[in-house]
Amino acid sequence: MAKSSYKVSYKTYFNDRLKEVSFHGKHTYPLYVQITFDRKTIFFKSYYFELFSKPKYFLFVPGVGGKAPSIEIITKLENAVIEFIIDKYADAFSLELFKKEYDFYTQDLCDAMEEGFIDYLYTFLQDKGMPTLAIVVKEGSRYRTAYEVVRDMKRAFTPKLYEELVENSFYYAPPYFPLYGFVQEMKKSSALSLSVMEWESGNMQASFEEYVKSHFPNIDTAETIKDVNKWLERLRKKAELPT
Repeated sequence: MAKSSYKVSYKTYFNDRLKEVSFHGKHTYPLYVQITFDRKTIFFKSYYFELFSKPKYFLFVPGVGGKAPSIEIITKLENAVIEFIIDKYADAFSLELFKKEYDFYTQDLCDAMEEGFIDYLYTFLQDKGMPTLAIVVKEGSRYRTAYEVVRDMKRAFTPKLYEELVENSFYYAPPYFPLYGFVQEMKKSSALSLSVMEWESGNMQASFEEYVKSHFPNIDTAETIKDVNKWLERLRKKAELPT
């Protein structure tokens, strides 16, 4: 197919036609994305602005205090996935296709799996006779990531109970816990995420495999990666892309 003669242009911008919103205590206009192709333009909300607006991404750093993801980091994440999709479909670009691909490739795997992992924590704590803690964890997960909650449990639980919680999660929960730990170790950023685009790029899956082998030697690494890819297929269907 001949390469399209139309140029794709894009920008991220604060949509001052809308009401201001709170971004971790600071008032700002919502971040939007604009894509122009073949003299047509579409506008939509920035996925990453919406993602990192969630209260749980306001991190408390010892000696520093509260730290919110920066707009600069969010913009870089947006630009990376936009340019990836434009390059991928250089010979067959359309605005409709772009939006579907955007909805798929931007999605954060950790965020997508977290709710299922919290459900697992709730059930585990209920089964261990801690129903009040189970409710606290379920409700409090809006303000802290489930990964942070589990890491604190390591300090509060007996080693045996903590190990049981983590090991059972590989069988009864989405692979959220090892994936988030991998991202935290790899990125060391105030905006921790692992997009579908990143998971499918370079040697990311091989690096994750090494992480799981190193930190969870008793776990079947191949099965864990297979579980992550099952979630990818769910997200693909959600974005209405062919399998």
